[in-house]
Amino acid sequence: MAMTTVAVLGLGLMGSGMARRLLAAGFDVAVWNRSAAKTAPFADTPARVAGSPAEAAAGAAIVIAMLADDDVSRSVWAGEGGALAAMAPGAIAIESSTLTGEWIAELAAAAAARGVDLLEAPVTGSRDQAATGALRFLVGGEAAVLERARPALAAMGSTIVHLGPVGSGAVVKLANNFLCGVQVACLAEAVALFERRGLDAEQAVSILTEGAPGSPLVKAVSRRMLDRAYDPHFLPLLMAKDLGYAAQTMAAAGIETAIAPAARRRFIEAAAAGEGEKDMAAIVEPLRP
Repeated sequence: MAMTTVAVLGLGLMGSGMARRLLAAGFDVAVWNRSAAKTAPFADTPARVAGSPAEAAAGAAIVIAMLADDDVSRSVWAGEGGALAAMAPGAIAIESSTLTGEWIAELAAAAAARGVDLLEAPVTGSRDQAATGALRFLVGGEAAVLERARPALAAMGSTIVHLGPVGSGAVVKLANNFLCGVQVACLAEAVALFERRGLDAEQAVSILTEGAPGSPLVKAVSRRMLDRAYDPHFLPLLMAKDLGYAAQTMAAAGIETAIAPAARRRFIEAAAAGEGEKDMAAIVEPLRP
């Protein structure tokens, strides 16, 4: 089966950029999204807009999903009108959403029952990396399947890391987002502290960004907080979901974390305060004086 026909399920901040990268690389692309409004920008492209996951997946050699959570993924792959039932034996299902290892294992079994090969390939990077093809794919699955899918992944990302069997990608991605979410929550509290004490926030934050805490994430998000620039790169409730999944994953490994739930609470509080459709940097707003 030639790996040139690809379906993309989910056209949010990430999936839309990924689909456009595939189109630019010359792939034959079908797209689907739960809300039709997000398919509208693809009307003037060569992409085929499908009415259901099954319609998008029919005839596709590779089906890639970028979805919100376990429940949505389960519905899109295995629910009524789901993609798996329409996929031919030998096709490849690629799940790039940030999900739990438990659901990934179930999905792998369901795919195998249909003769479909599964790769989990969650990503690091956000909206801008998806748009420019600079994502990093964290792949779990068989090496031979990855090699068949590599051209499509390479069209969307700059780095492809094979971590091991199915389930490996979910663990590393959740650990990655756990660290990111904790950093952003801590940063929001630090910025609020500077402002409440009447300090020059620009000057005080520069001590953080130019010193040991100055990770690339802290540098980027602190700028958004100071400028109140909340054009979304990553939504607060998605980070809250990821922190919840990370806590579940650590608990299953015998690690009790008090940090993930505390950070998660900041993102939930921000969404409840009206910041839910803004960038995650907006979690600082409810803390400001």
